[in-house]
Amino acid sequence: MSVTESYHKLFTELHTLYNEREAENIADWVFEKLTGKQSWQRRLEPFDLTSEQISTLQQYTLQLLTHKPIQYVLQESFFYGNRFFVNENVLIPRPETEELVKLVVDHFAEIKFRSPDLLEVGTGSGCIAISIKKGLADASIIAVDKSAEALLVAKKNAKDLHTEISFMKMDFLDEAQVSTLKFFDAIVSNPPYIPTDEKKLLSKNVTDFEPGLALFVPDNDPLIFYKQIALFGKKHLNAKGAAFVEVHENYAGEVKKEFEKNGYHARLFKDIYGKPRMIKAILI
Repeated sequence: MSVTESYHKLFTELHTLYNEREAENIADWVFEKLTGKQSWQRRLEPFDLTSEQISTLQQYTLQLLTHKPIQYVLQESFFYGNRFFVNENVLIPRPETEELVKLVVDHFAEIKFRSPDLLEVGTGSGCIAISIKKGLADASIIAVDKSAEALLVAKKNAKDLHTEISFMKMDFLDEAQVSTLKFFDAIVSNPPYIPTDEKKLLSKNVTDFEPGLALFVPDNDPLIFYKQIALFGKKHLNAKGAAFVEVHENYAGEVKKEFEKNGYHARLFKDIYGKPRMIKAILI
């Protein structure tokens, strides 16, 4: 079967689940992964798929038609200019989270601090810690996560992308465990922040495949991680240390107040979609 015919067949099937633009983007990603050629190259010089490529395409298609995200099907996601390995043990990196990385890198560039000690809480795929390390080569970074499976993914990404990060298995809500940590110049986190009750509002490709441990918090305490980060920072941040966190747009104001209540000067930043999404809180 020709690459053109195969592409059209996949696009048509995907269009039953996604709008035209989404179906086209997914199909393009699949065929670039499958053939190593971009869409313009495939149009310029059409060719037939090999039997091995056809078999792989059939496997991809079956998974995609269950609403499984393309990133999990291909086991890759792009973030801050790099390709990351991902599977269903970690969240798929989001474009807006790149702005959290930039906030951290820009902060230390502005204050001309070349070698800060950083802690990332809930590292998942490691995309935040690794991307910060790429931007702050002299930084020393410890990244913690409760999930041993997630840490395996993060370690693989750090190795593949040639970055030195210290990974630790830790439940950040466990006081006994976090008390063993040292002092830091900054804490960075994109923690779980979606109340469980909001699960019904999310799409199937999120609820059926992405790890709930990294997404959801109790309905009666949606700020649980931010409270812990703010309190931890009071004890473990160096002078003028800072916390950088991604937040739920509906709770951004409350998170900002939580940091201010604990002695921080907090500032709220909007993401690429104009939603309140990041907070930079400097310990006074």
